[in-house]
Amino acid sequence: MVLNLKKNKKMTKADIVNEIAKNTGIDKATVLKTVESFMDVVKDSLSKNENVYLRGFGSFIVKTRAQKTARNISKNTTIIIPAHSIPAFKPAKTFVIQVRK
Repeated sequence: MVLNLKKNKKMTKADIVNEIAKNTGIDKATVLKTVESFMDVVKDSLSKNENVYLRGFGSFIVKTRAQKTARNISKNTTIIIPAHSIPAFKPAKTFVIQVRK
């Protein structure tokens, strides 16, 4: 069986702004300012270790990675990677169902 895999298309911030402006009738400059403000609020909240929950869409959460030991194969040394936090996105169930279709 041969699978016909399509290359994933990409949507940029400019594409999102254009779509929202087209769908709402709001000018692109206002939409751009709103989208950038949204992204700033999410980044600021996560940097304060506060999760962001958007019902029906998903959650922007802070995950903590435990300390671990890694190896540098080229130098044959062991290094310790300290515990650290990373941002993550967990989609809502309705989001996952829509994407699966």
